[in-house]
Amino acid sequence: MKNFRLSYPYLLIIHAVIALGIFTLPILSKVYALLIPLIGFYIVYVTKNKNNEVLLVAAYMVGMEVFLRMTGGNFNNEFVKVNVIFFMLLGMIYSNFSINALVYWVFLLLLIPGILVTSSTADFNSDIRKLLVFNLSGPVCLAICAIYMYKRTILFTDLQKVVIAIGLPIITTAVYLFLFNPSVKDVVTGTQSSFATSGGFGPNQVSTILGLGMFVFFAQLVLFSKSKKLMIVNGILLLFISYRAIVTFSRGGVITAIVMIVCLLFLLYYFSNAKGRGKFILVFIVTALMGGGIWTYSSLQTSGLINKRYANQDAIGRTKKDRLGGREKIMDEEAAIFIDNPITGVGAGMGKKVREQSSGVGVASHNEITRMLSEHGLFGIFGLLILFLTPLILYINNKQHLYFLPFYFFWLLTINHAAMRTAAPAFVYALSLLLVQVKFPQKAENSGD
Repeated sequence: MKNFRLSYPYLLIIHAVIALGIFTLPILSKVYALLIPLIGFYIVYVTKNKNNEVLLVAAYMVGMEVFLRMTGGNFNNEFVKVNVIFFMLLGMIYSNFSINALVYWVFLLLLIPGILVTSSTADFNSDIRKLLVFNLSGPVCLAICAIYMYKRTILFTDLQKVVIAIGLPIITTAVYLFLFNPSVKDVVTGTQSSFATSGGFGPNQVSTILGLGMFVFFAQLVLFSKSKKLMIVNGILLLFISYRAIVTFSRGGVITAIVMIVCLLFLLYYFSNAKGRGKFILVFIVTALMGGGIWTYSSLQTSGLINKRYANQDAIGRTKKDRLGGREKIMDEEAAIFIDNPITGVGAGMGKKVREQSSGVGVASHNEITRMLSEHGLFGIFGLLILFLTPLILYINNKQHLYFLPFYFFWLLTINHAAMRTAAPAFVYALSLLLVQVKFPQKAENSGD
């Protein structure tokens, strides 16, 4: 990571140009999707992963996943997850991993009973195999990322490079959304999630990655803007990405971003001395003003419809009975399935099939927690306990990890509204396991404990 030499403004311009190029010639999205893992593999091979280069490559792919999906660059839905898993395994080959990461091997083992239950079904066909991959690729990606990053020592400045590697492709996404839909006012007619403002792709996933981008550039603005020019640049990027996130009309990603930002501000304030806290009052005020300003602009551009969306109202102001866009019904059905099958669940990937048989509607779960319960039963509970508790236990002796709470809550909130459709929650969760230090001790090594 110490060889990360390209200047920050130059990288921003490159990623804006990538959006323009792919918007003009869509086939370039496939080229982009191929080049990144190839170039990434070359970098890791040359450097032997001496400075955790696999984290930069994987982070970049996490940031670009939604963009590839909306522009047709993905070769399949699991393309980025498979690549992230590959680079994490490559990192383990070069840099080993902590023996204490055994807990995440246990998590992987807890998934096996659910797979066996699914395999025992009489009509085990290609559709069910696809459901297995669809539902398990996220948890497997999380476990492999966690095994690589578990208590791996990293400088906070190097961690920020990983965060920026996630953020750069999000700039490409936001610029592409502007090119795809320059006038939000012309396409917004109701309070439902808008495909028109989301590049023609799923608003939930677009909102999720843009929300992560909001945090990335807020952190960059507050912690790494060393000049007035950089403050202006990062401030503009934050406002631009926030606006595009809000007008997707998908609330999950925006609310998650707000929670992440509040967590960061809380930690900054808590760990500051009296003089530092005085300065952060100004940061709080500026943040509130920026938030109020971008919300007001968004409200004007959507003719007030965005206010009704967040108030859970329809276009004419009537309060909707369903606050989560139909997700409550799925969650209730999954809870009922768990009660009926408390030990092994109905099998990995089978929740959708069971709900389709009982209610006639086969909709994929948006909530990873209730999905784990219904499909894995008691084994799912143990798996979730591992995921919930392990980072919190590590954080007790890892207080220099300033991004721990934002990362942890990004994962927790995202899996509640967007499951693990993308690699982002898996990778960001694993980042919370890093042993972050402001300065390395003399005998510190890059490999895990």
